[in-house]
Amino acid sequence: QTQLVESGGGLVQAGGSLRLSCTASGRTVSGRSMGWFRQAPGKEREFVAAIDWSGRTTNYGVSVKDRFTISRDDAKNTSYLQMDHVKLEDTAVYYCAAERMIIASIEAPSEWRYWGRGTQVSVSS
Repeated sequence: QTQLVESGGGLVQAGGSLRLSCTASGRTVSGRSMGWFRQAPGKEREFVAAIDWSGRTTNYGVSVKDRFTISRDDAKNTSYLQMDHVKLEDTAVYYCAAERMIIASIEAPSEWRYWGRGTQVSVSS
């Protein structure tokens, strides 16, 4: 079993930056992909970013590409989402995910085995 806990959410002004963290316990994240999704009120859960087990391959959703950066530190059992140049539409609950099951697209929530409970990110004008 793997437990994931997100942190770092909060209120940020448009154009600003925020860094989210996802810390795993129960099992090391070493050797497993990590990902981030988000869900705004009334909308479906949306793929944000993913990083493979080696840290060498990353994927980003179209709406965040070139603004957000995913990284990982296996020694700390943690993945990070650096959010720069945030926009009002980035307001959502952000969820951390771990371990792909290789049954669907990387952008599908059903592809990921473990989930955190989420952290709220609110962007103000």
